[in-house]
Amino acid sequence: MRYKRLIPVLLLQKGNLVKGIKFKNHQYVGDPLNAVRIFNEKEVDELALLDISTKKEEEKLFFKNAEDIVSEAFMPISYGGGIQNLEQVKQLFKIGVEKVIINSAFYFDDKIIPCSSQIAGSQSIVVAVDVKKNLFGKYEVYTKNGTKATGISPVEYAEKAQVSGAGEILLTSIDREGVGEGLDLDLIKQVTAAVDIPVIAQGGVGSLDHIRQAVKATGVSAVAAGSFFTFYGKHKAVLLTYPAYHELGNLFFD
Repeated sequence: MRYKRLIPVLLLQKGNLVKGIKFKNHQYVGDPLNAVRIFNEKEVDELALLDISTKKEEEKLFFKNAEDIVSEAFMPISYGGGIQNLEQVKQLFKIGVEKVIINSAFYFDDKIIPCSSQIAGSQSIVVAVDVKKNLFGKYEVYTKNGTKATGISPVEYAEKAQVSGAGEILLTSIDREGVGEGLDLDLIKQVTAAVDIPVIAQGGVGSLDHIRQAVKATGVSAVAAGSFFTFYGKHKAVLLTYPAYHELGNLFFD
């Protein structure tokens, strides 16, 4: 029997906690350290943070945020966003991050994953695979916060990540991110069938039923979400939540 993880994903921008829809129109929703403290109390399995700031001069703030968050967190932290080189990976591990999430750098630099996995083991390296359908209805990987089409299928991309030394895939449907209408089960099935490493599925969670569907219908190892843990009610009031274990029941075991 294997345990399935349920992971909140928090987006940071210039030191603030933000949330958007389909990788666009991000709005301020609070202070990241306060969010971490709340999730401490909720006893979450793991917390993933992605800094979507784009300016290079904000690199110092990026590492300051990571250090502050790690010092507050009681749970394992996965951290990424804009990582471009091995020195940045080393610095995050030095701060105390358990897993480093690498996105665009994997597309531009074939060496960053194998070199990173040698530092702390492949289990500590996560490749983010952001996917949306192109004009022909085919799944395609996008980098640079969903703005650059690669022409590569998510299956091919995930397979390459595994061969390169990644220990985990963070698979996100851009088309469904922040919408809350359910995960893309077909996309998840394709990627989980193609690789042996754990896959975290994200994009579209709006209810516990959506999570149940993904867990039972695919080979996913974890489900991640942002809006589901951040907003409450039809008016989307900001309220950080996490299901109690009695609400989950045996959902996260197979």
